[in-house]
Amino acid sequence: MTQRVWCHLREHGHDVGVELAGTFDEPRDLVEAVESAAPDLILCPFLKHRVPEQVWRRYPTVIVHPGPVGDRGPSSLDHAILDGREQWGVTALSAVEEMDAGPVWASNVFDMPAEPISKAALYNSRVADAAMACVDEVLRKVDSGDLPLDADQCLRVVADTGERPLLRRKDFELDWAEPAEELARRVAAADSAPGAPADVQGRRVCLFDAVASDIETGATPGTVVGHNVDAVAIACGSGTLWVGYAAVLTERRGTKLPASRVIDASRTPYLKVPDALAETSYVRDEHVGYLTLRSYNGAMYSEQCRRFTTAVEKALTEDTRVLVVRGTEHAFSNGIHLGVIDAAPDPAAEAWENIWAIDELCLVLANADQLTVTAFTANAGAGGVMAGLCTDVTVARDGVVLNPYYDMGIFGSELHSWALPQRVGEQRADMLLHRKLPISAAEADRIGMISGVGPRDMAEFDEWLGETARGYAEPATLATMLARSAELRARSKPLSYHQTVELAEMARDFFDDRNGFADLRRRFLTKAAPEVTPAKLRFG
Repeated sequence: MTQRVWCHLREHGHDVGVELAGTFDEPRDLVEAVESAAPDLILCPFLKHRVPEQVWRRYPTVIVHPGPVGDRGPSSLDHAILDGREQWGVTALSAVEEMDAGPVWASNVFDMPAEPISKAALYNSRVADAAMACVDEVLRKVDSGDLPLDADQCLRVVADTGERPLLRRKDFELDWAEPAEELARRVAAADSAPGAPADVQGRRVCLFDAVASDIETGATPGTVVGHNVDAVAIACGSGTLWVGYAAVLTERRGTKLPASRVIDASRTPYLKVPDALAETSYVRDEHVGYLTLRSYNGAMYSEQCRRFTTAVEKALTEDTRVLVVRGTEHAFSNGIHLGVIDAAPDPAAEAWENIWAIDELCLVLANADQLTVTAFTANAGAGGVMAGLCTDVTVARDGVVLNPYYDMGIFGSELHSWALPQRVGEQRADMLLHRKLPISAAEADRIGMISGVGPRDMAEFDEWLGETARGYAEPATLATMLARSAELRARSKPLSYHQTVELAEMARDFFDDRNGFADLRRRFLTKAAPEVTPAKLRFG
């Protein structure tokens, strides 16, 4: 959400600088950094550290809190999901001595999904949308000289709010005697951190990415009763809990991995997984095929990339004219799976296998006979962005943030040296790849990186996407688009050339670790705070 706010402000002409609060050893260091910047307004879209009094007393400082007016505490969304709230909200309020107790600048309320939604997915969708509305309202009020209101003066649309305690991992403990629906809600509230602890097969694990099923197996609650690809099914007091991801839990939580790599389900039957957890789904609408790819938090490991490639190849055998490849409402793709790589006996070899596998997916998309369309339904990063650019047409939902690549110590592959320059030109492509900064869907559309932006609301976007795809399927339009794509490929070096050059660089990054990929990967996975704010984020 911070990246989305940053993009939004810059694109609307504001001079924006960033200071990462966790990089300062002492509060006075943060105070000095703020004084050096002398901002007109400080926005804190995501805050884990207390703002020093010397800052908020001198500079207007607005905290974006993921809860409605009256809600307070650090576990706001956790409580909202656990309690099964029908509505929730976001509030922008002034920083004061007491956390989440300052005057209110703006608030926005939204409906919660009917089915349990993971905390991370909720945060990156409805919470982020509501937060952007609050940010715009704050800017309007600051510009017009309006002042915030005391919370007591504000209408409380969501009832029964107040200060709520911090929830820790132990508060999400799973009791297998309970119904699967309740356990799925608890996992969702703890996902993607801190995870829901449980006893499975005689050892402690943390569970993520769970969906309830009403299938009754008659097995003792807590027994692993089935599997599907890498998801595992566990019997509950009533129903069955399907789990997509898990981590070993000792004194510390291990790396999140596909569940079957942590929980042994090899001797259980292969069962149909709930639709919400299915890796792929294909739907045909006359001349258009829609292939949805689902990866947990957008990370795609080697075997999964191969399954996705097979799914694309199968979809392309249909006698449709256009194939749309899309993600879910909450995730598209962020490229290779750093967790699986780090947990492998030989991380460099696993990374090498992973990049080859995702490259094969990119080649299938780029060489398709049908017209191919990528729909960025949610945020995307690194190889996920570049894979999406390998299709003939790429569109995105409004509000989506794209990170062409991260500072991860690797050159990148996914045919980016072919796909990106042909859309934005060599000079701009070089700038995007070297700056490694996020851009919004709107900015990506403006520079020609993508071909269109659809509505923010998911249902409206689906309708817009359908109309767009059917338009491309019209014979005259289809012929023009295919001819243009063929011409672009004819003018370019062979795709194998671009893949060879990219993989040569990646080999040195993986096996020689010339740019610190191993350390940067571990820091990313452990969420280690950066030591300094990158200079490219500061004012000027």
